[in-house]
Amino acid sequence: MSTEDKNGFFSKFKATLNHTRTKLGDGIAELVLRQKGISDEFLEDVETQMLTADIGIEATTEIIENLRKKMKRKDLVDPSKFMLHLKSEMIGILKPCEQKLEVTENTKPFVILVVGANGVGKTTTIGKLANLYREEGKKVMLAAGDTFRAAAIEQLQVWGDKNGIPVVSQNIGADSASVIYDAYQSAKAKEIDVLIADTAGRIHTKDNLMNELEKIGRVLKNQDQRLPDEVILIIDSTTGQNALSQVASFRGSIPVSGIILTKLDGSTKGGIALGLARKFRIPFRFLGVGEQIEDLLAFKSTDFVEALFPDNND
Repeated sequence: MSTEDKNGFFSKFKATLNHTRTKLGDGIAELVLRQKGISDEFLEDVETQMLTADIGIEATTEIIENLRKKMKRKDLVDPSKFMLHLKSEMIGILKPCEQKLEVTENTKPFVILVVGANGVGKTTTIGKLANLYREEGKKVMLAAGDTFRAAAIEQLQVWGDKNGIPVVSQNIGADSASVIYDAYQSAKAKEIDVLIADTAGRIHTKDNLMNELEKIGRVLKNQDQRLPDEVILIIDSTTGQNALSQVASFRGSIPVSGIILTKLDGSTKGGIALGLARKFRIPFRFLGVGEQIEDLLAFKSTDFVEALFPDNND
């Protein structure tokens, strides 16, 4: 990637996190400007600012405690250097989640199961993923496993048509596991590289709906024990702390191996990424940053943290 491309990428990324930066980074920057030295009172103010930005108790506590230790060792005394230390702590929490999704060539089809609560942007994200892999030269197929809503089947078909990608579907009310089974058989016969399966939006507190996810997992494993190759949980970043309970519930029904954070462009709660990273250590595969087909960005911890804070040009 050229320097120009990198700068363009970061500019778009920074614009995406504008609302969260206003809530978090600008507030902390104002606190720093008023300081002549680092104190417990100052760190308590920073802690409050972080909690109101939905970073969460566990991540905030870890960061503040580490900064307090640095302060007591005299490693942190200059307010002008505070931001560097704070960013370093945040990157340390996020870095383990910076893991690219590798679609292996020797497993065809590579099956990606997409799950999430109602209204988080699953179908739109599937369309973006399909476009991404198609542009990489891979043969892609979609499975309309959300059989509870006719609109969901139609929406996935629209994305398939837009990408020039086949979509396997059945009638409204059909068994979701059956649709995904048929799609897998078709993808295998046609030597498809990537099969992306949609599922119905679940209210994560409803046991019967979560049990259906377990059934889909069992049906896939009956075909091959490695399946599904990836289970991506879509998290709407505007839900804030509720995202933590969503991850916990979905992980109880199916082995979530990756997270995509959506709607960051309209959220003040992008800080939830730190809370999720600290609690679950599940890789962030991508970030959803808009409605366009190309608005899916790879997660990079350093870029994410830098975009949360104003720079000298702001």
